[in-house]
Amino acid sequence: MDLYKVIRELVDERRRLDGIIARLERVLKEEAVRAKSPPKQKKRRGRKGMNAEQRQEVSDRMRKYWAERRKSTTTSSVSAAKS
Repeated sequence: MDLYKVIRELVDERRRLDGIIARLERVLKEEAVRAKSPPKQKKRRGRKGMNAEQRQEVSDRMRKYWAERRKSTTTSSVSAAKS
């Protein structure tokens, strides 16, 4: 049994394991940095949101629009009935 050969193989194995451990520690550090950074916001698709003031403006505008529609519909139906 050659003890020098066994020792050399063990030292090589230790170097290989040290390299693997170092890479794993790097991966852990990178994961920790990613976990601390705020998550990326996904891009929203479709319509943008409205605040309360904007919703109220739309509501007022639509209320006026439908009042005009009802007014014109009753006017046209009354004139059609007279004909």
